[in-house]
Amino acid sequence: ARVRARLEGEGVHLVLELPPEPKLVAIRLLQGEAHQVAFLRFDQDVEVPEHSHGAQWELVVAGEVDLTMDGRTRTYHAGESFHIPAGTPHAGVVRAGYRGLAIFDQPDRYRTR
Repeated sequence: ARVRARLEGEGVHLVLELPPEPKLVAIRLLQGEAHQVAFLRFDQDVEVPEHSHGAQWELVVAGEVDLTMDGRTRTYHAGESFHIPAGTPHAGVVRAGYRGLAIFDQPDRYRTR
């Protein structure tokens, strides 16, 4: 079964609608004054609807993600990286087993607890 995500606000915060099983998605943050670095782990497929935010650079550490941007979908695998320019609408399907390192050119992409 897939997990569907929804976005709140103007693409600033991602809220995942997850079943009650623990630790299906984990995000660990390194917070800077102007950036965030996120260590991502997905233990189940997640569909992310189209949204936009500040620039994003991401390295796929394990697994794969299908990224749709500018009307084209490309699958990225371990060892590959991608860049999403600021304000560019994009969507994706993150596959179970995905691990990634994402750098966001905005300090409030994700909220810390």
